[in-house]
Amino acid sequence: MLSRVAESIYWMSRQVERAENTARFLEVTHNLTLDQPEDQIDHWVPLIEASGDKALFEAKHKTANSETVTQFLAFDSSYSNSMLSSLRQARTNARGVRESLSSETFEQLNDFYRFVADAAKAQPLDSPNDFFDAVRRIALQWTGVLDSTMSHDIGWQFANAGRLIERADKTSRVLDVKYFNLLPRLDDVGTAVDDLQWSALLSAISGFEAYRREHHLVDIEKVVGFFLFKRSFPRSILYSITGAAASLREISDMSKASSHGKATQVIVKLQHRLQETSVKEVLAGGMHHFVDVLQTELNQIGEALNQDYFHSAT
Repeated sequence: MLSRVAESIYWMSRQVERAENTARFLEVTHNLTLDQPEDQIDHWVPLIEASGDKALFEAKHKTANSETVTQFLAFDSSYSNSMLSSLRQARTNARGVRESLSSETFEQLNDFYRFVADAAKAQPLDSPNDFFDAVRRIALQWTGVLDSTMSHDIGWQFANAGRLIERADKTSRVLDVKYFNLLPRLDDVGTAVDDLQWSALLSAISGFEAYRREHHLVDIEKVVGFFLFKRSFPRSILYSITGAAASLREISDMSKASSHGKATQVIVKLQHRLQETSVKEVLAGGMHHFVDVLQTELNQIGEALNQDYFHSAT
């Protein structure tokens, strides 16, 4: 496979996953503000902090509230990581490699972009919750179409690796800022407020029912463990890294490389580190430190992919 094609498929998948995660976190935050007055907990600043682009937001908006944060993260066409921009870039990448995708995959992505672009023109949203729920469902449909209509060849493996690396990135960022934002005040420990906040965090990754089937009560340590290390849940960080590592190994094998590339070595090392780390170790060392190290390793994987496959000739 040409490096240009591989890179476009990889980023197409990452960008759709980025848009889906943005919709998930906006949806759950809008739901939280309905259940809790905003003067109790600031739900919006943490979302901007999780994006890593707080300075860009502050250059455009004086305050962080439901309207400004939704506009910035979902519909700001000049912000490269907004939901609208991510889907526009994903569609551009898909158009450039259309011959390597199934027609259904491209058409679904094109419809997805148009749905969000139309909503951006019709601001403000009548019902943010309904809109972001629809976005999340369309994203799941696109993933289903991609997985069920494309051969699981080297192109699909690049798409899968991109999707799962992006998922690990966004899950870790939101867990980082939300963990500190949701650490309960003494008056809230064990109350409905405490339970509601952590349940909402689980809902952001569609993990509430899966968590409850295993744990009857919401417990901070168990919720963090579910996010980080649940081997069987498809949006946990360990599951995402394990799946991405498997795809990178398949790419090495399919490309008939004499040895696994740097990206495979880095991600397998990260996978083993996660498997050997406990929740207690993470919390003792600090969630923010853990996520910082993880982000560094994810960036190293991206850089190694560039060297191994995308720009190896330059």
